[in-house]
Amino acid sequence: QVHVVESGGGLVLAGGSLRLSCTVSGGTFSRYVVSWFRQAPGKAREFVSCINRGRSVYYSDSAKQRFTISRDNGKNVVFLQMNSLEPEDTAVYYCAASSTIIVSQYMNQLQYGHWGQGTQVTVSS
Repeated sequence: QVHVVESGGGLVLAGGSLRLSCTVSGGTFSRYVVSWFRQAPGKAREFVSCINRGRSVYYSDSAKQRFTISRDNGKNVVFLQMNSLEPEDTAVYYCAASSTIIVSQYMNQLQYGHWGQGTQVTVSS
């Protein structure tokens, strides 16, 4: 059974930084494509960033230049370093993992079979 657990959310002032962690247990971690999505109040959940098995990375336009995704296969964890945070980044951030996804579909939420419960990120101005 696969478990996905996020951590690292919190309250930060605009311009500040946070590092989110996503731990995936069960299965072979190096085979997972892992992505971050977020959902702001009253809005649909949206793609933020993805790291695939070969460590290629992808970002949404809003995350480019400010966020960095990385993985440590030895510790079964994916990190999302978020810098220069803005109030518009306020959302619940979800980690999703899939070992069967076609990598070109990384933005498609339906492709991910394993999700965490989410971690709240609040950026105040």
